[in-house]
Amino acid sequence: MSLRLPQNPNAGLFKQGYNSYSNADGQIIKSIAAIRELHQMCLTSMGPCGRNKIIVNHLGKIIITNDAATMLRELDIVHPAVKVLVMATEQQKIDMGDGTNLVMILAGELLNVSEKLISMGLSAVEIIQGYNMARKFTLKELDEMVVGEITDKNDKNELLKMIKPVISSKKYGSEDILSELVSEAVSHVLPVAQQAGEIPYFNVDSIRVVKIMGGSLSNSTVIKGMVFNREPEGHVKSLSEDKKHKVAVFTCPLDIANTETKGTVLLHNAQEMLDFSKGEEKQIDAMMKEIADMGVECIVAGAGVGELALHYLNRYGILVLKVPSKFELRRLCRVCGATPLPRLGAPTPEELGLVETVKTMEIGGDRVTVFKQEQGEISRTSTIILRGATQNNLDDIERAIDDGVAAVKGLMKPSGGKLLPGAGATEIELISRITKYGERTPGLLQLAIKQFAVAFEVVPRTLAETAGLDVNEVLPNLYAAHNVTEPGAVKTDHLYKGVDIDGESDEGVKDIREENIYDMLATKKFAINVATEAATTVLSIDQIIMAKKAGGPRAPQGPRPGNWDQED
Repeated sequence: MSLRLPQNPNAGLFKQGYNSYSNADGQIIKSIAAIRELHQMCLTSMGPCGRNKIIVNHLGKIIITNDAATMLRELDIVHPAVKVLVMATEQQKIDMGDGTNLVMILAGELLNVSEKLISMGLSAVEIIQGYNMARKFTLKELDEMVVGEITDKNDKNELLKMIKPVISSKKYGSEDILSELVSEAVSHVLPVAQQAGEIPYFNVDSIRVVKIMGGSLSNSTVIKGMVFNREPEGHVKSLSEDKKHKVAVFTCPLDIANTETKGTVLLHNAQEMLDFSKGEEKQIDAMMKEIADMGVECIVAGAGVGELALHYLNRYGILVLKVPSKFELRRLCRVCGATPLPRLGAPTPEELGLVETVKTMEIGGDRVTVFKQEQGEISRTSTIILRGATQNNLDDIERAIDDGVAAVKGLMKPSGGKLLPGAGATEIELISRITKYGERTPGLLQLAIKQFAVAFEVVPRTLAETAGLDVNEVLPNLYAAHNVTEPGAVKTDHLYKGVDIDGESDEGVKDIREENIYDMLATKKFAINVATEAATTVLSIDQIIMAKKAGGPRAPQGPRPGNWDQED
């Protein structure tokens, strides 16, 4: 009797080469195990004392960061269940800017504790129902835990309350300098609210960052306008600062238009050759004179600048700057109010822009061109000039600034100004409240709700671990501070008890009001929503079916024997 080999299920349904993983093979447990690997990797990067990771992507670029969204974006992840969490962190990054590590760690912890529930016999449906009930309860409780609100969004000191904790979680120790830079740059571009309660419009693209090697972070500064990491093309390098200067922006080349087809010109003598070149010179001279007669003192070109055109522009005393990036060209038009012109010729008065200062500066060893507006006016773009010793450090600082700017964007939302206690104080309080809610819930769903509360313990525990504190000592002290009310204390004083990452107190607990450590309500709500949805999505998957990858046969990787051009 011949041996009968088992076949893949649905072998006649899909093409050859597909893979299928179902619950019969322990698919959920395997997905949780795969996510746990990523969860452990991001765990040590959370908080102000979080460790950095060195990532070498598929292009060989070295990235040093502790931001979960950046790490996951650069890694080539193929597991479909893990990709669900990657998309969740990306969504948090796009919408709120901050809280990406919280999304990844909380979602991973929710799946870790769900594994215990599955081993106890609970079905995935019951766990999902319990998690959704706990999520709705948590969002309601967060509204009751608000301890402050930023009312004046144009006040620089109020902005610092919200920007500083965001940046300190990425670049601890440099948060004072960076938060001052971000708040100053935001104050330059943020319009003043005309009415009480009006929310000003803020565009994150209005804050630009220019990185210049050399010096230290304390040498960084903010320019009310734009900075280009190149100098002008001609002899004119700067314009006087006693008046406003007219600016013309061209997206076409500053040169004679050439035909697409080649032509031949027959010249009989030297005079014909001189007359031929004179025609070009007169045409270019006439164009540049028309531009100069309009009072233009600065030209920004998005394409090439011909030598002949540059010669006449130097003669008329016009500064010429080449900006190859169409995005930078668009931002410069916003700064000076100019209209980009696709044709070479004299612009109309409505198409010209105005700028107060155009000058070339030497910062470090680089020459940069600065377009600066008046101090009393609201600029549409502000630029932060960063100084540092290494390119990797500058890139990481830029990502921290981007998070701070994105947090300002979240602040401009209707409920963005409300603040929650930071340093793990909110999570400790949520554990107590969600656990009590689970005890009031009948049936098996209370097990899932209680485990949902247990998952929040990962935040204060990780903050204490990365700070080098004894977790077994800090967590009990933190629970006691939230459950025991001191004599004469205000009823809500326990909400402000968080993890002391500096180790100034023996108990590892401090009042977060001393350091103004707050979290944004909108960011926390969005992170809990996204993390819970990602975890329940993974739990709801009962089978993974992966088709065969597209593509033909791969070329041999090793060297061919013999000479390189030898025939087969």
